[in-house]
Amino acid sequence: MAKKSKNGTQGGTPATVALTRAGVPFTTHAYVHDPAAPSYGEEAAEALGVSPDQVFKTLVADVDGVLTVAVVPVSGSLDLKALAAAVGGKRAAMADPALAERTTGYVRGGISPLGQRKKLRTVLDASAEELPVVCVSAGRRGLEIELSPADLAALTDAVFAPIGRA
Repeated sequence: MAKKSKNGTQGGTPATVALTRAGVPFTTHAYVHDPAAPSYGEEAAEALGVSPDQVFKTLVADVDGVLTVAVVPVSGSLDLKALAAAVGGKRAAMADPALAERTTGYVRGGISPLGQRKKLRTVLDASAEELPVVCVSAGRRGLEIELSPADLAALTDAVFAPIGRA
């Protein structure tokens, strides 16, 4: 069962601090994370009692030598070619996990698109535009943030593009 906290900085992370500073409405959801879970994102969806299409994972890719954040539903996967095209690039590959952790300031499985150590260009899957709210990592495993896709895009300077695939 997940615990809810409105605009709280429960377990304050750089992501929740950034949202609070920006005055953006959000809700945090804490749950007990199982390190053995086969999919952290699907674990979060189940704990929150929401569709996996509403919970988004944050992935870091290298597009033509530039780290780029991709935010896609946990129910699918990232289309690297579509990500490259969305930012005007030619080639994309998943970033080295250690580099992603150093650059964002978060651990793998808990990378948030918000409050990153270094602001990276961000692409949010177009499916998010159809939802009233989405859930993304709050910056640690077992803590999710629920907010509007428009607010997420505004705070991360994200573009919406069809980068996810089922």
